[in-house]
Amino acid sequence: MRVVARQSILTTISSYIGVLIGYFNVLWLLPYALNPEQIGVFRTIQDMALIFVPFAQLGLGNGITRFYPKVKANQFAFFTMSLLLSLIGFFIVAALFFLFKESLISAFATNSPEVIDFFAVVLFITFFSVLNSILDAFCRSFLKVAIPSFFREVLLRLLVAILVLIYLMKWIQFDQMMWGLAGTYLISLLGMIIYMLKNQIFKIDFGFDSIPEGFVREFLNYSLITLLGTTGALLIMKIDSLMVTSMIGLEANAIYTIAFSIAIVIEMPRRAVSQVVMPVIAEHFAKSEGEKINRLYKEVGVHQLLICLLLFLGIWANIENLYHFVPNKEIYEAGKWVVFWIGLGKLSDIMFSINGEIIVYSRYYIFNITATLLMSAAVIALNLLLIPTYGIEGAAFASFFAMLLFNLIKYIYVRLRLGFDPFTWDILKLILLGMATLFIQHFLYLNNDSGLLDLILRSLTIIIIFLGGVFFLKIAASTQKELIKKIKRPRP
Repeated sequence: MRVVARQSILTTISSYIGVLIGYFNVLWLLPYALNPEQIGVFRTIQDMALIFVPFAQLGLGNGITRFYPKVKANQFAFFTMSLLLSLIGFFIVAALFFLFKESLISAFATNSPEVIDFFAVVLFITFFSVLNSILDAFCRSFLKVAIPSFFREVLLRLLVAILVLIYLMKWIQFDQMMWGLAGTYLISLLGMIIYMLKNQIFKIDFGFDSIPEGFVREFLNYSLITLLGTTGALLIMKIDSLMVTSMIGLEANAIYTIAFSIAIVIEMPRRAVSQVVMPVIAEHFAKSEGEKINRLYKEVGVHQLLICLLLFLGIWANIENLYHFVPNKEIYEAGKWVVFWIGLGKLSDIMFSINGEIIVYSRYYIFNITATLLMSAAVIALNLLLIPTYGIEGAAFASFFAMLLFNLIKYIYVRLRLGFDPFTWDILKLILLGMATLFIQHFLYLNNDSGLLDLILRSLTIIIIFLGGVFFLKIAASTQKELIKKIKRPRP
């Protein structure tokens, strides 16, 4: 757990620096520099590209993490083979993209025709992201996740901010800015290559004959199966945005994606933990250490819910204050309830701990296909049913319900098949403490005006009540004892 904690902290630091930049971009810079339709185009192109990435990658990211221990002696041949396979996957996706281009055009032609002009940008972003994901997975196998996280969470957002500022200064046109968006992903990719070269973990080796016989087939089978099983969360995150653009329009997508970006901060610690914990789970399964996995399952569940619930409380309690600072807030504050439902969906994902990662690295990984198919059908059907009647709030509720269903199915399966369970009394204590904290702060500041002072007061109150409750109720008691020992330890 110490290795997980240390790497998670470093990755979380990058995540939250990225969050600050991302909040500046989403809540101020984009609404100030672009009109709602341009924001809709900007985010739709990104979402479309990123939804293609796992398919173009052929699911190799999880395969690399799982199979790396078996080919450490031939790691660079394995690395080179993975890169070549991902290139094949990209060209397959690109071919399908052109084959169904007319269908894509017809999907957006009525409500969002501006998107069609930038389909080529989609492919470039997909290409650079696919290669980056392979490099990221290889770094993860070495438990080097902090710097790749910096490139992914901080550098990309910083480059986007610079790009939009250049457009705001009228040095480039909007279409040039959209092409520049692809350039930001290229710069991130080059940064990853330089980092890996410096750490001597990037080397092209075509000695594929050194790879054990039958390994490639096993590797590809696993990767393709987990591809189908791990696209669920991504579909939830991206398909609703694309369906809002297609069914309502670009302005609605701008409102939706800004609200979604506010809520997504809640899951940042969960992402950081997941990046670090995946190779640890893979190693425990390889050594048949089920007890250690179950303990990790519980520990991660409590710790990430503690942090993420605090973030949810801070965001939802300050929702009026957050929108207070958004340029043209009268347009974008219509997304407030999107923040609530997406945030609640992310909390449901966090509460069920690392069930997805456990399934992926267990011998039952094929079950992810069943869970993902059910979830995909649910999210698409619910969007089709709810968006025409309830608009963007319908899309948000569809995402919440799909995430809850997805995690409930995985939890039941892990419980029945492996006997692992993430729930302890600490989880219930946290939920009750969170509800009490939200209730108290609401009535303390019921008549306050929105603004910086109210934001500070509410945030401090939530932190004091919630963290005080955590210590009083002895939630995550072992971690508290360790923290107290470090504080009391005499300095040299």
